[in-house]
Amino acid sequence: MSQGGGRALVALALVAALGVAACGNGSSAPVTAGAGNVAGLPVTHFESGLKPGAPAPGLDVKNADGGQDDQLATAAIADVEAYWDATLPADFGGLKFKPVTSLLSYDSNSDTEDTACGSVKKLVNAFYCAEDDSVAWDRGVLLPMLRQRFGPMSVVTVLAHEFGHAIQYRLGDKAGITKSTPTVVKEQQADCFAGSYFRWVAEGKSKFYQVSTAEGLDQVMAAMFFIRDQAGTSATDRQAHGTAFDRTFAFQSGFEKGPTECAGMNTQNVQARLTERPFDQKDTGKGDAKLNDSTLKLLKESLDSAFKGAGVAAPEIVPGNGSCSGGPSTPPASYCPADNTVNIDLNRLTQLAQPSDPQAEQAGKDSGGLGDFAAFAEVASRYAMGIQKGVGASLDNANAGLRTTCLVGAWAKVASQKQADAAPGPQLRLSAGDLDEAIAEVLRQGSVITTDVNGTAPAVGFDRIQAMQSGYLQGSSSCSQRYP
Repeated sequence: MSQGGGRALVALALVAALGVAACGNGSSAPVTAGAGNVAGLPVTHFESGLKPGAPAPGLDVKNADGGQDDQLATAAIADVEAYWDATLPADFGGLKFKPVTSLLSYDSNSDTEDTACGSVKKLVNAFYCAEDDSVAWDRGVLLPMLRQRFGPMSVVTVLAHEFGHAIQYRLGDKAGITKSTPTVVKEQQADCFAGSYFRWVAEGKSKFYQVSTAEGLDQVMAAMFFIRDQAGTSATDRQAHGTAFDRTFAFQSGFEKGPTECAGMNTQNVQARLTERPFDQKDTGKGDAKLNDSTLKLLKESLDSAFKGAGVAAPEIVPGNGSCSGGPSTPPASYCPADNTVNIDLNRLTQLAQPSDPQAEQAGKDSGGLGDFAAFAEVASRYAMGIQKGVGASLDNANAGLRTTCLVGAWAKVASQKQADAAPGPQLRLSAGDLDEAIAEVLRQGSVITTDVNGTAPAVGFDRIQAMQSGYLQGSSSCSQRYP
């Protein structure tokens, strides 16, 4: 986060939002998500990847070596083509599906082959080339790295995304893509198409692959996080693909709502929700504020201002060991109902707040901390527990962790805004990359952000990310509606 001028923040409408959940008077909107399901599908646990006895793909792949990664990629293409062969005519007015013209496997360590879109020399990538209607992938570096770190379905994720670009060309006007469409919009749509395909797999319709809605989709979300743009990238950059927040949102939109939702993504509605932006000129720390008494004071002021609409006593943030004496314990930050305080372990939070090391992350090594916003968000989640207690919402039902995560997202949105009439003085403001730090923390097992007051977290990372996004994009009212 960054420190800028002005302190006033817009109040969250929590009296109405959480009051409905607390009273249970039946006036809330229909529940569309929550613990126990993943976008309407049951929570499942099994090994994700190629199905035992899956058929041979039967596709001609130039330069393939027959290794594990080529097998995964070729099966992925065959499977995605089977999905679109059924989906295009069903969802897009009888439009007949046409397979891509050619497939290419290459090793970026050694191959120098030219394609219609350029040389593959040292190209650690996978891509769709519109000039010759082909899909290509790097079996030397990219695919094995993804498979080893995130499992076999990460390879399928990348190929499903690239095939999404082929679908854009096949849909033509139905996808609304033109030469002037910004790259990031095309990428968001392709991520969404990949999500719609994964829903088909999760429903058990694939001949080749199976994916569990728990660990399997968590691996996919982790892969989507890994291939995010670097913090500070502008959405107007010609190569912009989106932040982890943006990319996972697009994927989940396709998974939950299907390919017609993806085809409806356009410059106007995508740019209205994109979080990708460059660092502010005055953000000399590039989004990394120190976690200390000063910034904790600013955090408390930010939270007090954001949640003042609830009309309840705000919790105090007190230093300690991150646990409650004789009460709930979710270190390094715990909400203590007995005295309405948030007890924090400043040393552990400071470690979490250390900036991540992108080079270490790329190499699969410990990248240090996750960034300042990951730590601030943990404290904010326990503060939100106090607000929920004040309005009578449950702190330990099945949806409490998701509701709290959602409220952290709603606070993050408020913290990203600056009022024109703000009073002078420092304030914490959301910086480029902060939301991705939150996504990293939400995906992490043991994250305090996603737990109920006793430390019980929802089992599914897909749900945890979606809760954060719901609060940020739809506001606090969505938190009780989706997670009563």
